[in-house]
Amino acid sequence: MLLVKWETLEAHTVDFRGSAEYQEWKALLDHYYDPFPAVEHYELVDENSIL
Repeated sequence: MLLVKWETLEAHTVDFRGSAEYQEWKALLDHYYDPFPAVEHYELVDENSIL
C-alpha cells in the first residue's frame, strides 16, 4: 500500500494525473502492473485521530 497526502483531490486527479511527468512515469511502469493498481481517495475527518 502506498499512502500519499494531497492538499486537494484535484491536486491528484487533475494536476498530477494531467502532468507530463505522470504520463512518463506511467509509461515506464505500466507494463509491471496487471491489472493497474486500484486508487482510493479518503478524506481526513478528525485531525486529532491521527496516530
